[in-house]
Amino acid sequence: MAQALCAVIICVATGGLKLPDNKEEPGMQRRVFDRLVSGTGALLVVVLLVAGGLLTWGSSFASSNVHNQLAQQQIFFPTQSEINAVKAQYAKGGQKAVTDPEFPNAKLMIPALSPYAGKQLLTGTEAQVYANDFIGQHLYAMPLHGIYSKVSSAARAAKPGSKAALEFSGLETTVFQGTTLRGLLLEAYGFGVVGTVMMWGAVAAYAGAVLLLILTLLGLRHAAQTPPEARVLDGSDAYKAERKETVSVS
Repeated sequence: MAQALCAVIICVATGGLKLPDNKEEPGMQRRVFDRLVSGTGALLVVVLLVAGGLLTWGSSFASSNVHNQLAQQQIFFPTQSEINAVKAQYAKGGQKAVTDPEFPNAKLMIPALSPYAGKQLLTGTEAQVYANDFIGQHLYAMPLHGIYSKVSSAARAAKPGSKAALEFSGLETTVFQGTTLRGLLLEAYGFGVVGTVMMWGAVAAYAGAVLLLILTLLGLRHAAQTPPEARVLDGSDAYKAERKETVSVS
């Protein structure tokens, strides 16, 4: 027994026998790392697909709701023949020559309304044009530029029963109706913008999902091709230098 123990000691001292190295290698296997990253990518793909689906639904709901609500109002732009007639009158003598009361400011209204001539209001953009360039111009041409608060104050300030009181009372009702309709149309335009933003958000979400899906598949492929001994996050140079020194001593 004593002779065997001495032989082992001599072998170790001379490098003839290497004691087992139980020191665990630092870091993580590269294939494990790739799978973890790919799993995270797959989760993000699911999240983006769900987000894209919700955004698509929201865009469809907003757009269809705006369309249906506007269609029920049955509001139409002036026809092309009306616009052409006003255009010809304005070309001859300016605004004073325009006889159509629907065009109180022909210079601004003709180019704004021409692209939508004769069309029914069905979209948010059309609602904005009609609200600002048709109703808005009519309101501006009224006394006090059709500002409801000013017209209402003037109606209350006028002597009861007087001509001014009657005029401002009727004007107050007209301005209120015009301002209300204009506000509702601009609200429809706002919902239309939200629907458009949601649509492009859905496109971005789907594009991101496709990109992440490709990267996830590439990550899984790389994990399958990576040898088991490959590691990452291993302390790099310091660990490699230590291992090299250990091997050279051995």
